[in-house]
Amino acid sequence: MSVTAPRRTIFIASPLESEHVDRIRGVDPDRVEVIHLPDILPPTRYVADQYGAPFTRDADQQRRWNESLARAEILWDLPPTTTDIARATRLRWIQTTSSGVGPAVHRLGLADSDVIITTARGVHAGPLAEFVFMGLLLHFRGLRHLEAEQRAHRWNRYCGQEVAGKILLTIGAGDLSRGIAQVGRALGMRVIAVTRDPDQHRPHAGLFDALHAASDLPRLLPRADAVVLTLPHTDRTTNMMDDATFAAFKPGAVFINIGRGQVVDEAALLRHLRSGHIGFAMLDVTAVEPLPADSPLWDLPNVLISPHSASTVTTENAKITRIFCDNLRCYLDGRLRDMRNVFDKARMY
Repeated sequence: MSVTAPRRTIFIASPLESEHVDRIRGVDPDRVEVIHLPDILPPTRYVADQYGAPFTRDADQQRRWNESLARAEILWDLPPTTTDIARATRLRWIQTTSSGVGPAVHRLGLADSDVIITTARGVHAGPLAEFVFMGLLLHFRGLRHLEAEQRAHRWNRYCGQEVAGKILLTIGAGDLSRGIAQVGRALGMRVIAVTRDPDQHRPHAGLFDALHAASDLPRLLPRADAVVLTLPHTDRTTNMMDDATFAAFKPGAVFINIGRGQVVDEAALLRHLRSGHIGFAMLDVTAVEPLPADSPLWDLPNVLISPHSASTVTTENAKITRIFCDNLRCYLDGRLRDMRNVFDKARMY
């Protein structure tokens, strides 16, 4: 007589639309049990809101949250506290909804654990590339000038700049830089990337006009018309963009950060923005989030602030769910080496 193996329990630990939960359930209903209790999760404010509004569980909700963690072998998303991790005694795998999860993995004590962590790497490359070029076109084609002229009812012809022919430097050469390079090349830009390991195999390496070692950055910065930071926050990248780095920028260059705010020395950035040495900055991330209301960055005319939402689009959770479902099939079949986007705990990204 055959013995039916127990089903693997997945706990949806952050807000997720029901249609995506149903897709996860449908991967293998005989081998998978999905716990999805929306009332114990933070209420959502918009589509793909993976954090939700501020929320405190009552006693019954907390009990069900704790019980769900205790049953879970697989978590959809990182829980917020080390206490939550301690309760998840059966935990073997976490699918995150972000890519730059290194600090959270460290904070939750998972860096030295056997728990598999997979990320959303690749999902955000397209939306973030669109965000980058929104900023580049806004600046070089003079959108703010046109808006001011329209408000004043003035019809004064002027001369703008084109992005074609300009040099775009990405700091990092991963998936985010891949998305940027695709659009940049289509617009006729010269796209150069710097990375810690330029010899690493990258299927998208041909998208870059040149790929350099990070040690070449001081030589490349004076040539770049725009610099896009895509790096995660690690011990090696903290305040990497410091006063000396910004001083090496080409006068009037654009700086865009879609990586992590802690990679930037914001006091140094402020000085170079105020002097005009950096002509324009667009920041999706800041060192402290939310950006404090008294930060001078809010009021500088050559800065555009995004509340860490540049990658959040209506299709985001559908794409992450697709990755998770593919990985779930591998996990259920014991093909762990075939799982995608496995977080490297040695490199912390």
